[in-house]
Amino acid sequence: MNRRQLLYGAGIGLVSGVVAGAGEKASPPGDEQPKPANLSLSDYQPTSMLHARETRIERALYPVIDIHTHITESSKSVNGVDLAAERNFYATPDELIPVMDRKNIRSMVNLTGGFGDGLTETLGRYDKSYHDRFYTFTEPSYSRFLEPGYPGIQAQAIEQAHRAGARGLKILKTLGLYLREGITEGKLVKIDDPRFDPMWDACGQCNMPVAIHISDPIAFFTPTDRFNERYEELNNHPDWSFYGRDFPTNAELIEARNRMMARHPSTRFIVLHVGNFAENLDNVSENLDRFPNMTVDIAARIGELGRQPRAARAFFEKYQDRILFGTDATPHADNYPQQVFGGELYDIYFRFLETDDEYFDYAPAKIPPQGRWRISGLNLPAPILQKVYNKNAARELRLSI
Repeated sequence: MNRRQLLYGAGIGLVSGVVAGAGEKASPPGDEQPKPANLSLSDYQPTSMLHARETRIERALYPVIDIHTHITESSKSVNGVDLAAERNFYATPDELIPVMDRKNIRSMVNLTGGFGDGLTETLGRYDKSYHDRFYTFTEPSYSRFLEPGYPGIQAQAIEQAHRAGARGLKILKTLGLYLREGITEGKLVKIDDPRFDPMWDACGQCNMPVAIHISDPIAFFTPTDRFNERYEELNNHPDWSFYGRDFPTNAELIEARNRMMARHPSTRFIVLHVGNFAENLDNVSENLDRFPNMTVDIAARIGELGRQPRAARAFFEKYQDRILFGTDATPHADNYPQQVFGGELYDIYFRFLETDDEYFDYAPAKIPPQGRWRISGLNLPAPILQKVYNKNAARELRLSI
């Protein structure tokens, strides 16, 4: 090292010492900022600093038919399979109708109306007592699955339910993910199992649409780890995960559903939750183009649609005649804020559909229940809104409005 380099190095050291000393004088002992305490993710509730418009839509622009609600459920379920005809009733009409009137909800469709005596009681309490305010769908009687001649028995049950007043058939994800050869044990029964062909045909012959739920968010089929965008949701509900074990993949479920729909072109299918693949609108579009007997609802998926608002609006514009309004609303479902029935839930759906607001919550909850993101509105034009709110559902249900 020569003399010039030595002096230069000494100068740098001197300056560094002065700067360090200056820094120490600016922060006397005891004035240091404390380190943040460790924070549990479940306790993290960040407040947005974004200044964004907030539009309140107190009533829907047009009367609404909510095609996807759950007012009743089976009183007995084992390993994901409903076995009892008897129903549990979540709310009375007197609890529901004031909210419906306030929010411009013309009708609620109770998809889980059950079968047999339970269906009869549900129809009596709601549909027949409050004309045009409630419509009830029937469900398969899986408890009879092992009986000889079950395919014919189930087809006849559809015809009987139709005569009793049921408006359609609801297929929970039981078929494909829970129903097994021994009902609750054994090998899983596939969605396109030919034993159900007479049931699909009976729905077509009775002009009863099939509201079908065959899968869940794609994240539910991936490991519940640090890469899973729905980690909190799955951590809170570990039984919602369909990763591993003997469960089929999301792709396999959709392929089985498509094979089944292709075999029954005269039966109409309302494929729930945006075709069970709201994260991939290209896939949903391909299936809508392929199957003219397919429509979709938006229940419990505005959290997905609203984080891709430009693609979602284009989807609504293209398929405006085949998208139905639905919420998955369930009275007193406090553990599932994305679907608890009430004015707050409907306010969010109306804001999503009718405004161009940005970055707002997709569920009335302190912590986003499905994923840590917010959504933007679609600001749909009035003609599309009217179709989504009521015209498309009225066509599927054969209603005059």
